[in-house]
Amino acid sequence: MSAARVALVGGLISFRGLFGWLHPAIFIPTMIVPPVFQVLFFAYLGRAAGLESDTFYVVGNSIQLAALPGLFAISHAINGERKSQTLASLLASPASRVALFLGRGLPVMAIGLLVSLVSFGFGVLLLDVEISARALPSLVIAMVAAGFSCTALGIAHAAVGLRVREMSVFSNFVFAILLVFCGVNVPLDDLPGWMSTVAQVLPVTHSVEAGREIVAGASLNSVAGLLGIELAIGTAYLALGLLLLRHFEHVARRRATIELV
Repeated sequence: MSAARVALVGGLISFRGLFGWLHPAIFIPTMIVPPVFQVLFFAYLGRAAGLESDTFYVVGNSIQLAALPGLFAISHAINGERKSQTLASLLASPASRVALFLGRGLPVMAIGLLVSLVSFGFGVLLLDVEISARALPSLVIAMVAAGFSCTALGIAHAAVGLRVREMSVFSNFVFAILLVFCGVNVPLDDLPGWMSTVAQVLPVTHSVEAGREIVAGASLNSVAGLLGIELAIGTAYLALGLLLLRHFEHVARRRATIELV
């Protein structure tokens, strides 16, 4: 029970401390406006090229956009502790490392779902896409799965921040890989073989595929396998991230570089 409390309460307090100063006039444009324009850009590009339908781009991009907070916010949530000179105190506590770092990912997952839902909603309204209301609950579940796997990838990605000083460029690079490799705007079958193979072990890929099948009329049971793979991939990245955090913590302790920024 104490680990759950550390995860829930600690994660919320950390999130408020690191992001609570952001005015809505900054937070909303950052998390809402670029995602909506990403959906519109690729939808109109697809129209001009005569490729896939608007639904293809709305579903793919809205699910992939769970990676926006998953990569950037969780990186700041962990590395912000280092820049705030509080990481050493955090690591000196007897609390479970899993609870500490996973708790910081819970608010990020919630924001990832919000970003996906808002970008999907605006895409449907602005592009006049018709989606069955019966498909929406299952589609939300696909978004939740993507949010979990992207946040797990973000934890592994944030661990690298304990070794390097600047993460923004790396975060944009990883975000671009997910956008290009995971079948978001180009069907996996049309990608080079090596790219589609790499996509199978990346977050987002299977949630996007599941989301498109759901919108096409598939039941939640029929895409359970895809969502199970997405969750398994997220769990693997979470385990990798926790191992990397532990490893870099030990390295930083030996070199006395925990609070060097």
